[in-house]
Amino acid sequence: VKATSPYYAPLSGKVVEVNKDLEASPELLNKDPYGKGWIIKIEPVDPREYESLLTPEAYAEKIQKGVH
Repeated sequence: VKATSPYYAPLSGKVVEVNKDLEASPELLNKDPYGKGWIIKIEPVDPREYESLLTPEAYAEKIQKGVH
């Protein structure tokens, strides 16, 4: 069964590209999330929002601590 759910982005903006490769190979999300497994590309409304994003390392640490 295929299902979709809303995607909540950490930036406000316009979706300018969608990774069509995920339709045939959704496992790329887990296998290569920082390479071929990207989901969308966003043209941000306010580039200053990048400053509030976590690095991959900071995000992993937050998850390990169980802080949401």
